[in-house]
Amino acid sequence: MKHLKKLAVVLVLFVAATSAVQAQSKVAHINVQELLSQMPKMKNAMEELKKLEATHRATLEASMTELKNKYTQYENEAASKSDEENQKRAQELQGYQKGIQEAEQAAAQDINKKRGDLLGPITEEAKAAIEKVAAAKGVDYVIDASQGGGLIVAKGTDLMADVKKELGF
Repeated sequence: MKHLKKLAVVLVLFVAATSAVQAQSKVAHINVQELLSQMPKMKNAMEELKKLEATHRATLEASMTELKNKYTQYENEAASKSDEENQKRAQELQGYQKGIQEAEQAAAQDINKKRGDLLGPITEEAKAAIEKVAAAKGVDYVIDASQGGGLIVAKGTDLMADVKKELGF
């Protein structure tokens, strides 16, 4: 019986100690997507990406227009040209079309690389600011409150204002 009492007391103390440790863990949340969208550096990066996309789009559209014009010209002149000449022209058009497809792929790769180069440091800066604010507030866990971030209830501390202050905006 004494053993049972001791075991019960030890068990109660263990549960109480575990609960006390868990109660000391602080949880906060922040909408990372909202934070990133409000960062001035992010806005500048997005503008730079839009300009790059517009430049590539204009170049590709000009190439497509040139291809279309050549196709129309060659089609109109086909009756007056020899079969051999028409075959050469068809191969020329196919080569030009292949070049446009390769340029489209290169443009997409260039844009993706630029996106990584621009956005990577910005997200790292935001993460560092979140970590700094969390440490200053004694927060053990920060949950991303962005849509799809896995947050169901947001009753903890919202770090948005403090992180924005840390980032200087």
